[in-house]
Amino acid sequence: MLSVKDIMTTEVITVTPETEIVEATRLLLENHINGLPVVDDKGKVVGILCQSDLIVQQKKLPLPSFFTFLDGFIPLTSMKQLEKEIQKAVAVTVAHAMTPNPVTVTPDTGLNSVAALMVDRNFHTLPVVEKGRLVGIVGKEDVIRTLTNATLEKEASLPH
Repeated sequence: MLSVKDIMTTEVITVTPETEIVEATRLLLENHINGLPVVDDKGKVVGILCQSDLIVQQKKLPLPSFFTFLDGFIPLTSMKQLEKEIQKAVAVTVAHAMTPNPVTVTPDTGLNSVAALMVDRNFHTLPVVEKGRLVGIVGKEDVIRTLTNATLEKEASLPH
């Protein structure tokens, strides 16, 4: 059975929390990638910056909704969540726009597990970590390409 190590990209483009958003956006667009692992000075993954994190900067901030009950106001959105949205919308550095503590996989994670994780959690990019350090990255395109090729090879080997 195939695993992440069979399809991952090992030459990973990364950014640090201090990288400016403009630079990170340029890297995403010029390299045609969906996400950038954010690493500290020891190579540990501390976050991931995805295209969807940048889209937050372009959307209007949701104003808290209120529910009136017996002349009292009950906020329906948490202030902490609103604060996070505001930080992402005005972010100048990756640290404020990234998703911290991202889900990661290991080189030995099975391809079926990665595919399920991507579908269930709507992930496009997953950092590959071994012993706490970034060793690669795997994207939806890698998984789709590999699964499609495996299916085509299987069909070609069937007697006609």
